[in-house]
Amino acid sequence: MYDLARAPTHVRAPDGRLLRVECSGDPAGRPVFLFHGMPGSRVGPRPRSMFLYQRGTRLISYDRPGYGGSDRRPGRRVVDAVEDVTVVADALGVDRFAVVGRSGGAPHALACAALLPHRVTRAAALVTLAPQNAEGLDWFAGMAPYNAREFHSVLTDPRGFVANLIPRSAAIRSDPARLLEELRGDLTDEDRMIVSDDGIRSMLLRNYHEALRTSPYGWIDDALALTGPWGFDPAETKVPVLIWHAGKDVFTPSAHSSWLAERIPRAITVHEPAAAHFAAIRALPDVLSWLLADTESAAA
Repeated sequence: MYDLARAPTHVRAPDGRLLRVECSGDPAGRPVFLFHGMPGSRVGPRPRSMFLYQRGTRLISYDRPGYGGSDRRPGRRVVDAVEDVTVVADALGVDRFAVVGRSGGAPHALACAALLPHRVTRAAALVTLAPQNAEGLDWFAGMAPYNAREFHSVLTDPRGFVANLIPRSAAIRSDPARLLEELRGDLTDEDRMIVSDDGIRSMLLRNYHEALRTSPYGWIDDALALTGPWGFDPAETKVPVLIWHAGKDVFTPSAHSSWLAERIPRAITVHEPAAAHFAAIRALPDVLSWLLADTESAAA
């Protein structure tokens, strides 16, 4: 019988790639996949393990290809996360599970919700982007100049984007606090307060360092995937979906979440008008409670 207390730290995909996996909380708890942001890794911000254990939650996270300890998958699309999640879930002996993604991880969670209705119980997308070709959406409206420049570069000069990001990611790997300093000018007062919290700041710095520890290509491939065709239609989602967005978010403007909420059948929206991007970290415990409501019988 599969030993839940001895989960593998690496899982091999059918194409030979290794995926780095981490589980926290209750080994026998109800499983939830957490998709990290961009740049990010499996050690990204999350509730403490004791909090998860007390609530009977088994949180599963993995480094998307090219980040941390996961091998790169060149040319990957958002939809390709479905295959990797399936491989990880099978290796862990998990049949049914919930999914949640924050920021750049949210579209990957939505892909699993859309294409794995037989396995995903519920899904949540926090401060998500919409597809770049979203009809009727001004994709860059409300986006901070810093973020807008980055995404414009991905779309108009991908080679230049890659050439610039390689040395930048090396500098952030050496000093992860550099990334928070780069973002500081675009942060609201609330976001500055959140990222200044010692516990959250420590998690973020560890997250950024691990994300870029082996290469910059997780970040590069994320940016290309998020701005390219996602490979699935969110409107085909059949499982319950919660979309959490913040009115003052200038990294993933709330109009993106609204666009998705209008197209995902029966989506539940939580809009925090006074909140900004990093407030999603603090919202995660409540979102986990929603994800696991009435799912005891669905847990593996």
